[in-house]
Amino acid sequence: MSEVRVNNLSNENNTGGPTISGITTFSGSNFLVPPVGDTASRSDNCPPGSLRFNTDTAHLEYFRGNKIGWVEIEAELTEPLGGGTGSNLGVGNRGIFYAGQTPSEVDTIDFITISTLGNAQDFGNATDTRDEVNCCASRVRGVGGGGYDSGTDDKIDFVTFASTGNAEDFGNLSVGRYSAAGMGDDVRGIFSGGHNGSSYQDVIDYITIATLGDAVDFGNLSAANYQPAACSSTTRGIIGGGATPSSAINTVEFVTIRTTGNATNFGDLTYGARGLSSMSNSTRGLFAAGVPGLNRIDFITIASTGDAQDFGDLTYTTQEGAMCASATRGVFGGGNPNVNTINFVEILTTGNALDFGDLTQARKRLGGCSNGHGGL
Repeated sequence: MSEVRVNNLSNENNTGGPTISGITTFSGSNFLVPPVGDTASRSDNCPPGSLRFNTDTAHLEYFRGNKIGWVEIEAELTEPLGGGTGSNLGVGNRGIFYAGQTPSEVDTIDFITISTLGNAQDFGNATDTRDEVNCCASRVRGVGGGGYDSGTDDKIDFVTFASTGNAEDFGNLSVGRYSAAGMGDDVRGIFSGGHNGSSYQDVIDYITIATLGDAVDFGNLSAANYQPAACSSTTRGIIGGGATPSSAINTVEFVTIRTTGNATNFGDLTYGARGLSSMSNSTRGLFAAGVPGLNRIDFITIASTGDAQDFGDLTYTTQEGAMCASATRGVFGGGNPNVNTINFVEILTTGNALDFGDLTQARKRLGGCSNGHGGL
């Protein structure tokens, strides 16, 4: 252990004490206390590497420069959930792709290990065949809500990430619909917008992921919205893009996950489209692809309202695919026309996507989630 002993410290002009940047308190013999504040008090006028504790998220975070902003310091666990070997994977490293259309509706569930490039593997089957499912997840459960199979579906089913096997019944949405957008944190899953078979919907409802049962009312979007996409941090849920009855939109809205109420304006995507996909870590949300077949990727900083910026491009043009994420990597799979392609990006950089592997089955209008997304 090193030790420094001095009688006096002064600045270079000998006019007072030195400035110690980034540290407000030295306390005790075993720890130091960094600056503390909420999300709104973050400064962008500080050098990269600056450290603070965010009281809103209860996480340490550091500044990566004006282009990226503040980033939470996260631990991605690698030990299996509940012990176990084989198909069991650690928290934050398993992504699943849920149901879809081939062109007929299917009940296929695939999984990937997000940190390891390669092809998806069979996980099990949903409780019925359907497409346009919206997904959310906790660290333990992946949840699929709604969908379409010869009619609108209000069913919610779930899988347990740490094992493989078929989905089980969870409950029902408050309004049966397809092509809604799913997101949430480790406690709540939220479903927003969609189509009920006769009209576009502005409904937002939510579930408590650990407790089986029906979804309950959360609030409303600013307008009825078909095929939006959604992502989240530990506090905010973000809904972007989609279509109103009159046109595709680039609007981005947000809700505070642990409250209830109507969505609030966040900003705009760089493009308007329905049938896009989204995922996030705790800092950044990404939106990709969309009708009429696009390869664009946008990003937002979830804690800071404002317009999206260009991130890069997928390796292929598509729409109605699905995304999932770990704390560092975002993955995009499938899409329309039916493809089995999987791409990935590193979330905290910018640039074009790279090839990851293939789904077990080429399909479109599928759902996606993971046990390591930004809401966790």
